[in-house]
Amino acid sequence: MHQTRSEIIRELPLARKGTKYVARASRHSSSSLPLIIAIRDMLRLADTSKEVKGMIHDKKIMINGKLAKTLNDPICLFSILSADKNYLLNILPTGRFELKETKEKDRKLKIIGKSMVKGKVLQYALHDGTNVISDKNFSVGDTLILNTENKIQKHMAMDKGKEAFAFAGNYTGKIGKIENIDGNKIKIKFDKEEAVLDAAQLMAI
Repeated sequence: MHQTRSEIIRELPLARKGTKYVARASRHSSSSLPLIIAIRDMLRLADTSKEVKGMIHDKKIMINGKLAKTLNDPICLFSILSADKNYLLNILPTGRFELKETKEKDRKLKIIGKSMVKGKVLQYALHDGTNVISDKNFSVGDTLILNTENKIQKHMAMDKGKEAFAFAGNYTGKIGKIENIDGNKIKIKFDKEEAVLDAAQLMAI
């Protein structure tokens, strides 16, 4: 599964010139990092796709506590990649993905939807495609912290006075303090300036 180099999302830290075709994530291709690019091109733990396949075969790579299966497995924002060490997929103010070494095993996920399911419990759709069920009522836009078994460990509301991370728009990669919420518009104070952003651009942390 490939795409031309000119089609890659701006978040991938790859040169615009090089081989014609580049790997594409098998899911969430518009917002995720393909495993092969993470291992070979960013972490440089392998030189070739064959070597990455060997690491997968030898069960040396995990994504969010689950064994990797293919070169095109997607790594979404705030996912944990385990290879020689654990790495958190972050996004920098430049708008490019970064794999940062971490000791964390749990991951932060933004709630993007919810619905009532059988048994009168709530099902939450999270930004990386994960779905979790809970008898607790959280709001769309809030953040859940899940362990490797996808069990909820903590909930963080998108509330006034809380910190939020901007993962899209002009303030990508910056952390600020929420000053006011008006519907889907959130006024947030960064280090030296204030801005009003759409709730879809922010994640409570």
